[in-house]
Amino acid sequence: MKAFTRLLPAVLLFILLLLKPAFAGAPPIQWQKTFGGSYEEQATSVQQTADGGYIIAGIAWGDQFPEDADVYLIKTDPNGDELWHMTFGGDVSDTGRSVEQTSDGGYIITGSTGTFGPGYSDVYLIKTEPNGNSQWQKALDGSNYEHGYSVQQTSDAGYIIAGYTYYGAGDCDVYLIKTDPNGDMQWQKTFGTGDNYESGRSVQQTSDSGYIIAGYTRPIYDSNSNVYLIKTDPCGNTEWESDFGGAGRDEAYSVQQTSDSGYIIAGSTRSYGAGDWDVYLLKTDPNGNIQWQKTFGESNSDLGRSVLQSYDGGYIIAGSTYSFGAGHWDVYFIKTDPNGNSQWQKAFGGNSEGYSVQQTSDDGFIIAGLTDSYDAGGWDVYLIKLCSDGTLSADFNCNGTVYYEDLAILVDEWLRPPVMLFTDVAPDLGDGIVNGFDFAAFANDWLKSTIP
Repeated sequence: MKAFTRLLPAVLLFILLLLKPAFAGAPPIQWQKTFGGSYEEQATSVQQTADGGYIIAGIAWGDQFPEDADVYLIKTDPNGDELWHMTFGGDVSDTGRSVEQTSDGGYIITGSTGTFGPGYSDVYLIKTEPNGNSQWQKALDGSNYEHGYSVQQTSDAGYIIAGYTYYGAGDCDVYLIKTDPNGDMQWQKTFGTGDNYESGRSVQQTSDSGYIIAGYTRPIYDSNSNVYLIKTDPCGNTEWESDFGGAGRDEAYSVQQTSDSGYIIAGSTRSYGAGDWDVYLLKTDPNGNIQWQKTFGESNSDLGRSVLQSYDGGYIIAGSTYSFGAGHWDVYFIKTDPNGNSQWQKAFGGNSEGYSVQQTSDDGFIIAGLTDSYDAGGWDVYLIKLCSDGTLSADFNCNGTVYYEDLAILVDEWLRPPVMLFTDVAPDLGDGIVNGFDFAAFANDWLKSTIP
């Protein structure tokens, strides 16, 4: 046994020389979970809660897919185990797109409702208690077809919601709604022109108590679009607008104010990059002037859906990739430095997509989306927890060293049939498949680690 211990580093080094590690530098998956029943479910938003667990909002469909959707709300403990789940809605399509924990420990969710309200579809706002029971529900009506995509509690304990409406000047306009703490509308604003189609996908209250909204704009009779960025004052009046993009389709799905008072925007582009679609990351100054833009992806389609500034001043982006991974769509996760340069990337999940990301209190990352690779019932909510940034890729149990226990986990997954690749700890180092590249990366990390 001692002789084997002495020889093992040399064997691993030989493997490393034969195989170049893929996606080196990405922390390993700490655990991953799925949630759902026998039909279709997906997550659209995730946030870590004050107790260290997670709240997930999404959509659950029944047997009349896609007409009978309901808002789906799931609460987990810090290990991703379900504590409870709730659904909200009625006989028609009702969707959940965004969730946030509120100052009283409850939750606020927005989406759309076809069950309630006078319109064909209305913005749906739901406030719950900490245990998920409804406190109140509102259908916020612009008298036509409206949809909410993003919600945040504001500094006055009310709520700001962004989405789109057919109520404004054009065919479709960005829709911004401000409510009081009880969900009653205080004001509403639309943004756009009569000859364009505009949609708002993300909103955040800014440090000056105004709001930043990101989405996209395109001519009504043209499929090409531009990223649309709007800054308002606290009353929702426009301070400035900017659009970005090229000759193709460019869309934004997430925005956040950064520590320098500028803005980071994530979405997708067909104007730039290497593939059909590429992840599109833009940084602006406080006045909406572009400072830099980056694309990520390769020859196929790669989509960006969620961005946040990380604790080190860089950025984390979640989305979906068809260029990397095990085939079909995979969850795509990108970590950049403060200048938008990739530090590491990771693809995982089999036939899966990522919709929301957040850095966790332990310096790790939580990602939510959907998958049909692992459970029995169609699409399921997919929740992935990565170890803290800087953890060696082969430190599967996240204990600070790469040793025999990690090798045993890797070998165990290697021997499983590919369709069975799903455990709470998944030793795929980033490309969506457990294969020789994972052994190579493991060898690299073994040699970097301090062996007891």
